[in-house]
Amino acid sequence: MSKRSFGEPIGSHLGKTIYNSIQDENVTYIYDRIAQCEPDGACPLDQLSKNELLIEPGLIYKQA
Repeated sequence: MSKRSFGEPIGSHLGKTIYNSIQDENVTYIYDRIAQCEPDGACPLDQLSKNELLIEPGLIYKQA
């Protein structure tokens, strides 16, 4: 099971908090942008680059 911790809140998107960073295991991710998602909420994964993480509801974080 992955242990995830969150940095400072910097805003919100669709009712969910945007954090400036996320620590997942021993990897730190920094908030980068909001994903382009379909009206049904599906977010195509082809918009992610290597070392990026997609968090619901469409938040993209880059590996630090």
